[in-house]
Amino acid sequence: MELYQLRTFAEVAQEGHLTRAAERLHISQPAVSGQIKALEQQFGVRLFDRAATGMVLTPAGRELLTYTHKVIGAADQLRRAAQRLAGADAVAGRLRIGTVSDPETNRLGDLLAAAMARHPDLDLELQHEVSGAAPVAVREGQLDASFYYGPELGPEFVAIPLRPIVYRVAAPADWAPRVRNATVAELAALSWVLTPPISTHHVLAKQLFSEHGVTPPERHVEADNESVISNLVMSGVGASLMREEAALAREAEGEIVLAPQLRMTTTLWFIVAADRADDPLVQALLGLVRQVWTPAKPSRKARDAAVPETAG
Repeated sequence: MELYQLRTFAEVAQEGHLTRAAERLHISQPAVSGQIKALEQQFGVRLFDRAATGMVLTPAGRELLTYTHKVIGAADQLRRAAQRLAGADAVAGRLRIGTVSDPETNRLGDLLAAAMARHPDLDLELQHEVSGAAPVAVREGQLDASFYYGPELGPEFVAIPLRPIVYRVAAPADWAPRVRNATVAELAALSWVLTPPISTHHVLAKQLFSEHGVTPPERHVEADNESVISNLVMSGVGASLMREEAALAREAEGEIVLAPQLRMTTTLWFIVAADRADDPLVQALLGLVRQVWTPAKPSRKARDAAVPETAG
């Protein structure tokens, strides 16, 4: 078992396709296939099933991928520690960063511009993530860091609070007579657009109804992207939670209507695993985040309104 084989395994799992993985690794597709086959022979288990959509991890493959990420992460830390001991001060390497919401909310353009100016040899790879799944991906080494919104996490993470995120109840514009003076129970009786249960967005909606003693909506469509949700609301599919700044702009254009009194607040964070905090690349990344953002301790209101950790 060689480290390059493990990197190939992780890349195929990430891309779900041999050819795309080969392109990212700058090797031939037969070489990728051969490395996967060699690993399967060494491990004595099948790592992937071939499907019409590409390569799908088997149950054994999913479990071994978790350990693979840890081995690759440890090898990268070893290399960077050796560089530091040898006196190499340049920050060079690749970090995978999870993103949530939209690029403007995460200030991705500013972050990437700062990275290029300050650490030109630092390669930041962005991967969109469901917010509730981001801490798991960071803890298991699938991501080196991530944006995340929800409650404050435990001591296994280093977390920088970035800003409060306010959500409003939005509905199609022609639903205005039913929404403007509606009770929470009446809102729950409408059709809704909700994200998957692991998402913080979903849990905020669930919390809204729970706090008012109301059963969550039974009629709903599921979507996992905020831009898709906005489009579905404007198209008349159902009500949903929308970030306040986007919701107010849509309302001003007459595209949606907002329930006037309902606001849900949570916090946007940038998180890394605590056991990676001394990694020079991670330290450089945290420095860039602090440069781009002016971190502030979340208000008591934001903390009180944040969702339970188990649901994030």
